[in-house]
Amino acid sequence: LLMGFLLQVGHEPLPPTVGRNVLGRKVLYLPGFFTYARHIVEVDGKRGLFRGLTPRLISSTLSTITRGSVKKAFPLEDMEHVSNKDDVKTSLRKVVKETSHEMMIQCVSRVVSHPLHVISMRCMVQFVGREVKYSGVFSAIGRIFKEEGILGFFVGLVPHILGDVIFLWCCNLVAHFINTYAVDDNFSQASVIRSYTKFVMGIAVSMLTYPFLLVGDLMAVNNCGLRAGLPPYAPAFTSWIHCWRYLSAQGQLFRGSSLLFRRAPIPAASFPID
Repeated sequence: LLMGFLLQVGHEPLPPTVGRNVLGRKVLYLPGFFTYARHIVEVDGKRGLFRGLTPRLISSTLSTITRGSVKKAFPLEDMEHVSNKDDVKTSLRKVVKETSHEMMIQCVSRVVSHPLHVISMRCMVQFVGREVKYSGVFSAIGRIFKEEGILGFFVGLVPHILGDVIFLWCCNLVAHFINTYAVDDNFSQASVIRSYTKFVMGIAVSMLTYPFLLVGDLMAVNNCGLRAGLPPYAPAFTSWIHCWRYLSAQGQLFRGSSLLFRRAPIPAASFPID
């Protein structure tokens, strides 16, 4: 949890090492999962690996409770499910209706749980500057409210919601079209393939929507008084679009998306600010 977020903010405390790619050419690799984890333990002890865990667990719990409550208020029994007996127009209508229902649940859940997500991100990013500004959930809530007001709890919310919405629609619609037009009903394993289509599409689409997750997480800590959210680590972004454009210009929209076989960017392994 901590490691992934530190990679997102571009914190690279360890130098790259020389390795070879599949073609045998020498390339620079940044430290992988285990090397980075060992560094965190050396600096912070084993407890350091679990920075921000408490607010993250509360956030996940709130998300689960909210999803359950919304589902009870708008039960799935009232929804029509896609059937193999449906014609193309009817099945598409049902997919759109089901996806709209999922989108509503996900958006409400994201809004309710996001404040704790922001606190979790800020607790974790303190590792960079060895800060203790956010030391507990309740004290963090008071500090954010005092310094930033209600809106401080929802920084980075828009790109997260956009990512969720794009993920749901792309995943459900593409999976539906693949199952409808690419999978032959005469094939003996057609039902098995259809059952895995959405899962496989979820993995593929999550890679495409990763930049929204990255931008949302970076905005949660940007310009909040912590070292990792201020120059020279990062500019003080005026909006999430500003953050997106900056990362895009740097070629870093997928920064932190991999924990293994991490190629060092050229010309340097660090991420300097212009």
